[in-house]
Amino acid sequence: MLDRLYVELADGDLRLVKLAEAHREALRVACAADPDIWPIYSSSYDPEHFDASFTALVGHESRMPYAIFDRETLVGMTAWLRPDMSAQTIELGNSYIHPAARGTGLNGRVKRLMLNHAFAVGIRRVEFRIDERNGRSQAAVAKLGCTKEGVLRAERITWTGHVRDTGLWSILAGEWAG
Repeated sequence: MLDRLYVELADGDLRLVKLAEAHREALRVACAADPDIWPIYSSSYDPEHFDASFTALVGHESRMPYAIFDRETLVGMTAWLRPDMSAQTIELGNSYIHPAARGTGLNGRVKRLMLNHAFAVGIRRVEFRIDERNGRSQAAVAKLGCTKEGVLRAERITWTGHVRDTGLWSILAGEWAG
């Protein structure tokens, strides 16, 4: 199922392309556009930490990252995480959108494209794990129809040393209206 899940996706001028070394510099520029956002992320993609985080993302076997393109411009990243094919469950995360593309509906289009695809290939549950301080992301997944199942207290230590409480959100195939 993973080979059917992790494929390039498109919807008009929106394309999700498997993140590769060729995208490193364009993503570095996109991530540098919002240096204030990184403290609420588990990993930092700010200029000081970008290379190590990028290398870890593309080199980790349980992460399947995408570069997000709006027309020909790389505007962010997202990923499939923690695949559990025996449970038909996956996490959608590690998402970042350039500030200029926020508020345009692009993030919702990305998430809908990924959710439609996941459920079409047999995933039955998609999870989102969101820092409790990240109200914007929580509002975005609620708008998609996701349910907040609870808070994983002190679930991880972020790159800043912050002990993070993580909101666990999900949506099931039967709940997805597309």
